Amino acid sequence: MSATAPQAVNEAKLHEFMMKAVGEMGAAINTALIVIGDKLGLYKAMAGAGPITSAELATKTNTTERYVREWLSAQAAGGFISYDAATGRFTLPPEQALALADESSPVFLPGFFQAVEATIKGIPKITSAFQTGKGVGWHEHDACLFVGTERFFRPNYRGHLINEWIPALGDTEARLKAGARVADVGCGLGTSTILMAQAYPKSTFVGFDYHAGSIELAREAAAKAGVSDRVKFEVSSAKQYPGQGYDFVAFFDCLHDMGDPEGAARHVLETLAPNGTWMIVEPFANDKLEDNLNPIGRVFYSASTMLCTPASLSQEVGLGLGAQAGEGRLAKVLHAAGFTRVRRATETPFNIVLEARP
Repeated sequence: MSATAPQAVNEAKLHEFMMKAVGEMGAAINTALIVIGDKLGLYKAMAGAGPITSAELATKTNTTERYVREWLSAQAAGGFISYDAATGRFTLPPEQALALADESSPVFLPGFFQAVEATIKGIPKITSAFQTGKGVGWHEHDACLFVGTERFFRPNYRGHLINEWIPALGDTEARLKAGARVADVGCGLGTSTILMAQAYPKSTFVGFDYHAGSIELAREAAAKAGVSDRVKFEVSSAKQYPGQGYDFVAFFDCLHDMGDPEGAARHVLETLAPNGTWMIVEPFANDKLEDNLNPIGRVFYSASTMLCTPASLSQEVGLGLGAQAGEGRLAKVLHAAGFTRVRRATETPFNIVLEARP
């Protein structure tokens, strides 16, 4: 039995990789610092405040200066904030403030890092799933996943749903303005449902999600938004939600998570009005793996490994489409379910929006 000959190591490539890994180490541990900064209001306190010392920030946020000083130093080393050595003051630039402190901004990011926190807490369950082949349901993760996902998706939906995605769906916008029956399936905490209800006051909406905890929070959000008279939220799966004759059905970033997406699609077809529209919003992906090997694809494949694929494998059928299914695989599922017209209505760097009709 011969030993495998050692492979030659290119020292320059090794050094290049090690420096890349060091960058990853800083980014990985900064997840915790971002979550802490968000929870304690550190970014919000710095936004618009100009140059500030660690003592001043600690006073503003009722925190301890020594911890704040170390946090600020780490943020400055990572380029999240700037540091003036002459004055010993730190500044949150307006560009970073949009991403880290302004929840109404279309580029607000801390919710994503809350979701990352959930994946870290989920490592033992996912490790076991790798070995057993079993799934891990969405509901089995830490609650910070549900809140973080909603906070991360909310700016994207606010920026695109009413102004771009729905107008790209032929006559759908006109029907919503005139008064339509709408089902938002896999609605989570109800952000997408509520946004549509606010934009189309003559239409009625029902949000469905199998996770009871999310539905409770969605009901609270609808009451706070003042749309409870036209919006209901009910616990139900995508294959069993009640009702018939919906003019518009929407799935936001959830079809790929389902164990039986074809079964869900058949149910949509059964509940849709004859001239109704189904909008499927999915993570952006090309059809070939090699075309997704980029920073956005990396985020989606990673999230899919920890969240989306385990969720699908925990359900009946367990197709496991994954977050990078791509238009081709998704269209195949929709056609197999009986939809005859499927097209890409529009896209963003982070989403593809498909329109399906009977």
